[in-house]
Amino acid sequence: MNAMDKPLPPDALGRRLTEVYDLVGPLYRRAQRSVEQGLATGDGLSLGVRAVLTLLHRNGPMTVPQMGRAQAISRQFVQRMVNDAAAQDLVESVPNPAHRRSSLIRLTQRGSAAITAVLDREHQLLREVGGDLTDADVTACLRVLGELMKALDHVDLG
Repeated sequence: MNAMDKPLPPDALGRRLTEVYDLVGPLYRRAQRSVEQGLATGDGLSLGVRAVLTLLHRNGPMTVPQMGRAQAISRQFVQRMVNDAAAQDLVESVPNPAHRRSSLIRLTQRGSAAITAVLDREHQLLREVGGDLTDADVTACLRVLGELMKALDHVDLG
């Protein structure tokens, strides 16, 4: 085991994780602008509707509160995005056998086709990322970001 493989002491860890936060903010904002400018979506989906469609595509039908928790955003915002998506015939509400008052939201055929097209275009763009990244690099990145999310689990989303 070399020095790079040993867990960092708390002070060093805090400094290194600050570097991660310093990159995550600008990365998120640039990705957001890319979507807004139509570089990743040429179909007029808002970021919020796109997030709802992606969640449903990856997880199947979900309730609005489940989507809010998964995306760390308020239930009210998710509901507005679901309403926007429903108005475009991208999602529909169906009865939830587990909870009578909280309907499941699922993709329509049109919604499934729309998000599949968006994700395919994004996949093509992300294939161009350089840096000779390995599976281990991506796995480590996901682990670090997951730990940062867990550390903020206590934050109230409103």
